[in-house]
Amino acid sequence: MATYLGIDIGQTLVRALLVRVSYRKLTIEGMGACEVGGLADVVEAVRFAVGGLAARCDGVAVSLPGERIFLRRMELPAAAQRQLAEIIPFEIEAQIPFELEHAVFDYRPLPRGRDPEKLRVFAAIARTTEVQERIDLIKLATGHEPEAVLPGAFSLAALIPVLPELSSVGQIAILDIGAAHTEVLLVQNGEISFARTLSVGTQGLPASASVLARELRQTLAAWRASGGGLLDAMYISGGGALAPGAEIFLSGELGVAVRMLPMPASEGLSPEQVAQLPRFAKALGLALSLGQRGKHLNLRQGPLKFERGFGFLRERVPALVALGVVIVLSAAFSLWAELRALGAEREVLEKALFIISKEVWGEGTTDPERVKTLMEQGSGGKDLDPLPPVDAFDVLVQLAESVDPASLKHDLDEVDVQRGSPQSVPKVTLHGIVPKVQDAEDLSTLLKQFPCFQEVKVIKTSQQIGGDGQKYHMEFELRCPAPGARKVAGTSSASPGKKEEK
Repeated sequence: MATYLGIDIGQTLVRALLVRVSYRKLTIEGMGACEVGGLADVVEAVRFAVGGLAARCDGVAVSLPGERIFLRRMELPAAAQRQLAEIIPFEIEAQIPFELEHAVFDYRPLPRGRDPEKLRVFAAIARTTEVQERIDLIKLATGHEPEAVLPGAFSLAALIPVLPELSSVGQIAILDIGAAHTEVLLVQNGEISFARTLSVGTQGLPASASVLARELRQTLAAWRASGGGLLDAMYISGGGALAPGAEIFLSGELGVAVRMLPMPASEGLSPEQVAQLPRFAKALGLALSLGQRGKHLNLRQGPLKFERGFGFLRERVPALVALGVVIVLSAAFSLWAELRALGAEREVLEKALFIISKEVWGEGTTDPERVKTLMEQGSGGKDLDPLPPVDAFDVLVQLAESVDPASLKHDLDEVDVQRGSPQSVPKVTLHGIVPKVQDAEDLSTLLKQFPCFQEVKVIKTSQQIGGDGQKYHMEFELRCPAPGARKVAGTSSASPGKKEEK
């Protein structure tokens, strides 16, 4: 499962679409668009349209506008098919207005025509500098180098395998109507047969509608002159696809059924996004072309060829070997460090086991089996007293002995003794009511005299609601400093106003 990003850079708008492709399933992960304010703003427009999609993609594809590309149809003897790679450069050099050394090109054989002795080839040629500029633009805007630079309308060809309506038997045309240009792709029995870029788009509509219709009629006539037939259907996409009345107008002018280009089903899109998908047809085709490598024209050839494959790896074998050595050494050092840490931990545990076994059974040992035997035999000593040294009952007794009803009016609301675990120190919370704040402080002073009451303190006092007394919140710990200091309340402290009896 791979995720691909297609970026369609138009004259006035940039569109980006991220698609995840898996076996027999296509999911559109995100889409974005941004208007181009001028040539200086193209990089920012691409960056804004792509947004966070670039961080989630496995590859990027972009197209070069049709007006910057030379498309050539060539007829060669059928016997030349095995030597196309050597013959095509000579044929192209005679048909372009600049030196071949300054150009990059790609070609694909077309379906066989009526004459089986003729081999028809479609070639796309562009200046090396213009393709390099498009590569640098995408790399600067997204941080990714595009793997493919497709010529003009050929990005729409990637939609044919995923749309049964386009791959069926028959002759169809696919139009991508932009602001200033219209890309035309003619498909015969599921194979590309003809392509052209028209220098008219949505700008100037509705006045320029007749110009667009005339250019399309001339294109269809040129196609029929080269061996094409009557169209069975025409599909429109791009920015002008959603123009009101576009389908009806073109159908009447061209005498062919014109429909909106269907889009593949995808989960997770809102109805608004689904309605906008025909405008993103080229971006979707660009993204899908990365999953159909080798089937489409790609201008990243010659000196601009994307570095991927065995040759690319062979050049980097020394770096890969060095990286492998570093990984092995790192793994060995990590294993050594872990074993050393485990050895140190074992020593600590053995020392602790020796000390504990010495204290409990009187025999120090680090052998787990010997410890197990000692545990089965029992310590043989006197069991410890399971009762706590002081409990909640002792708290109530000490309160009763510390408070003299004749001198201090005290109402106890709550006594809460909490102990989180057997090893933790119990904590006591007292809530009560006394006449004034000083009485709460005096009571805490009296409770401090009991040796098992530690850290006695008044946490909070507040006015009693509906009365004149003071509510207090007191806390302390039940912790005896020595085992013999248990339950001595009433013998070591005197209540306020009480005299000792002799």
